[in-house]
Amino acid sequence: MYSSYTKIRKDEKAEPTEFEESVAQALFDLENTNQELKSDLKDLYINSALQIDVSGNRKAVVVSVPYRLRNSFRKIHLRLVRELEKKFSGKDVIVIATRRVVRPPKKGSAVQRPRSRTLTAVHEALLEDVVVPAEIVGKRVKHRIDGSKILKVLLDPKQKNDTEYKLETFSAVYRKLSGKDVVFEYPITSEA
Repeated sequence: MYSSYTKIRKDEKAEPTEFEESVAQALFDLENTNQELKSDLKDLYINSALQIDVSGNRKAVVVSVPYRLRNSFRKIHLRLVRELEKKFSGKDVIVIATRRVVRPPKKGSAVQRPRSRTLTAVHEALLEDVVVPAEIVGKRVKHRIDGSKILKVLLDPKQKNDTEYKLETFSAVYRKLSGKDVVFEYPITSEA
């Protein structure tokens, strides 16, 4: 028996929320109705979904997928996001991989934690996931007089048509997930 519950897998003893069930149902419907995505979505599922307020009346849907399935989701990212944005009209859809931060080992412990599980590495990877399909071509840290920092991220201008309308959404989602302020821009190219 197939249902939308095959499209969401939570940790043990955790029940999916109503919103997560609606996202899983949307994926299930896409798999059954959209012929070009049917074979790609067959073995894919999500871990969680979250709705974030961006600005004014705009909202974003953040879909967390298992780390091991991130490459499969990246292959169909543009088509999948386009179809999900149709289903959730007026909301931007962002797909990120689920990553875990591991605490530093205690003093005197011989156990090492992997570099990919540090807070910095997880936040860097999260930043790259948020801006997909665009690529990051540069980063600048701006220090203010009051001691706060702002990260300026330069995106690849080739993807400007696909991502320009989502820059504000990228900032809001990254701020919500990591607590860091970030500004997304495209580098100014001088054409002579």
